[in-house]
Amino acid sequence: MKNIRLNNGYEIPEIGLGTFRLTPDEAEHAVEFALKSGYRHIDTANVYMNEKAVGRGIKKSGVPREEIFLTSKVFPGYFKKIPQVVQDTLKRLDVEYLDLFLLHQPYGDIQKAWQDLEKEVEAGRIRSIGVSNFSEKDIDKLLTYAKIKPVLNQVECHPYHHQDALREHHQKLGIEIEAWYPLGSMNKDLMNEPLWEELSKKYNKSKVQIILRWHLQKGNILIPGTRKEDHILANKDIYDFELTQEEMDLIAQMDKGKKFLGWPHFLGKILIPMLRFNFDKQK
Repeated sequence: MKNIRLNNGYEIPEIGLGTFRLTPDEAEHAVEFALKSGYRHIDTANVYMNEKAVGRGIKKSGVPREEIFLTSKVFPGYFKKIPQVVQDTLKRLDVEYLDLFLLHQPYGDIQKAWQDLEKEVEAGRIRSIGVSNFSEKDIDKLLTYAKIKPVLNQVECHPYHHQDALREHHQKLGIEIEAWYPLGSMNKDLMNEPLWEELSKKYNKSKVQIILRWHLQKGNILIPGTRKEDHILANKDIYDFELTQEEMDLIAQMDKGKKFLGWPHFLGKILIPMLRFNFDKQK
């Protein structure tokens, strides 16, 4: 598995395990198994309600903490309480530092949250900071006051939503794209595209592996989420083949700009910043 060097000099494995929608029991087992199987990149979030389980999975794996790239995220309702949020996140994960901490949505008091995160970097509790679901406009506004540039933007990205304009914008700034929903949440129409069957036969790989390989060749960092051991193993078994430029061009024609998990204006501007969760209730 290869690493990508971030704009602050740290390296992130280009394939990680996502834990969105995993129950605590599922997350604990998946993290332990993934780390024992060679993964070194784990992604979670406060709002996933499985950080304690992720921490247990890390401990049970026996893999040294310094070999693991660990990410979590803070929800907008807590942007004004970053010091306490970071402290609580580290406690739930049972670690002394985070490799990456993200602002989960582009709503709320972003400026205060970012400036407080910069202080956490200076204090050594966080090594890298970034954002999730930010647009080009959101990034440009953040950079007007940021002393530390985001290392990456974690966004919905899959063959029906390539994010090429965002990628071009970010490349000029040295900001990486990390893809959540890299498989489009296994959307039926997407997975039934005839091209995947053709390429699967040619390369003797699954449809999922073909799509994940496409991501790598686009330059995306990946965090496919799964609780199944065979999927965890298969998702990283994509380094023994390469799609041709002609095949990449055919996949480019699939781009519809289609999101499977968008946030309506009302939810983003009004509801999301108001949401509160009792993260300590997680198992």
